[in-house]
Amino acid sequence: MSEVKFSKEHEWVKLEGEVATIGITKHAAEMLGDIVFVELPEKGSNVEKDGSAGVVESTKAASDVYTPLSGELIDINQSIVDDPSKINKDPEGDAWFFKLKMKDKSEIGSLMNREEYDKFSKENSS
Repeated sequence: MSEVKFSKEHEWVKLEGEVATIGITKHAAEMLGDIVFVELPEKGSNVEKDGSAGVVESTKAASDVYTPLSGELIDINQSIVDDPSKINKDPEGDAWFFKLKMKDKSEIGSLMNREEYDKFSKENSS
């Protein structure tokens, strides 16, 4: 069974065993507007919690994508690099960014559930 958590940097994390699938939230995609470019880290690289792990550019702005967990990247979603508009269509589904094998499961404790995230994003919208 999978569980979805959220970060304060507007990433979602789907947890399945030791693997975390990570993408940006619908809220983040809406704030960015039309996404035109995505840069993802290399498969096999190691990322640290809260470190930059890619870039998303929209017609409005460029934004770093952070990784809410530490681990080794085991897969990247090439389809969003080839067609960044997929992120606007399905940000919390098929438009995931990367998958990583978690290094430290205790880091999950710093993430929010959907209810907490919805409250956080409402309070922090400008």
